[in-house]
Amino acid sequence: MRKLSDIVVRLSKSSINNQLPKVEFEDIIASEGRLNKDVSHKFDDRKGILFEPNNILYGKLRPYLKNWLFADFKGIALGDFWVFKPINSEPKFIYCLIQSDNYQRVANDTSGTKMPRSDWKKVSSSYFSIPRSIEEQEKIGNLFKQLDNTITLHQRKLDKLKQLKQGYLQQMFLKNDEKVPRVRFANFDDEWGQRKAKDIFKPRIEKGKPELPVLSVTQYNGVVYRDNVGINIKYDKNTLINYKVIHKNDFVISLRSFQGGFELSDKLGISSPAYTIFIPQDSKSHDSLFWKNQFKTYKFIESLKSVTFGIRDGKSISFSEFGTLKLRFPNQKHEQKLVGLLFEKLNHTIVLHQSKIEKLKLLKQVLLQKMFI
Repeated sequence: MRKLSDIVVRLSKSSINNQLPKVEFEDIIASEGRLNKDVSHKFDDRKGILFEPNNILYGKLRPYLKNWLFADFKGIALGDFWVFKPINSEPKFIYCLIQSDNYQRVANDTSGTKMPRSDWKKVSSSYFSIPRSIEEQEKIGNLFKQLDNTITLHQRKLDKLKQLKQGYLQQMFLKNDEKVPRVRFANFDDEWGQRKAKDIFKPRIEKGKPELPVLSVTQYNGVVYRDNVGINIKYDKNTLINYKVIHKNDFVISLRSFQGGFELSDKLGISSPAYTIFIPQDSKSHDSLFWKNQFKTYKFIESLKSVTFGIRDGKSISFSEFGTLKLRFPNQKHEQKLVGLLFEKLNHTIVLHQSKIEKLKLLKQVLLQKMFI
């Protein structure tokens, strides 16, 4: 067991050097220890604490936000940071230590209520178990460094995929008064058609299936089983007879419809009568995957403003309101299908990377719990 003050020095040398990059809370991705932007040219004359490579920045304000950074450059920390310089210890190991549950418990034993801050007297006098061998500390530190690098690599790939998807959404769907998209599959050159939504889709209202699982419609996860939402939603089971049936490939307008909450269901179940459900009038002429992605474009979400004025959170757009919107689409279903499949492949790849990142983060958390006692 070693007292923290025996293995780190808290630096306090201040500087206003306007040739050194500045780091503040808003530059760090919470709990990940990554910068969210390039700060190498973030120069100004604000005063902060000078840090060197291999120093560790720890955000003492609201420590539950988990703002920490392992510095690999010289700079100035602005705001409520502690800057640690490891002594008689391996820097990467100390960086892992401050992320462990043991350290976090002490750091979150805070003073203040509205603006809680870690208490240096408590933290510095606390004892932590660390290996006596610097070599073992190095091995542990390098293990977590490799994990962090792998997580960062997948996160960058994920960010690029999301940017690519947004780029395609802007380029492969029409903007403003365009009649053809700027990016298109080969052998398609005709203008897109235009019709009102009520001439393309029709509402579906089916009830009387209380035995089906109850579904919820979410803005970010689409149609999910209500039991998996993670919120204990109270409802009278006697009213399930009046719930609407949602079939696979039905479109559902969520209760945050004014923010673009149009979702394509991949499940069979029942939902609150407050939801609006609709399907294509002619499935031979319209591809659901194309429309699923059309409904996520900036232009479509902006167009909802014309029919959602005054609509509040918790109220869905009615089909009659949605039906007045003029929508553009490829006249050939084959082109619609190609666009829809492209975005489905992108979505699938994005989900795979998200899953890998979550598994790696879970592995890191488990190792932190097991290796820091």
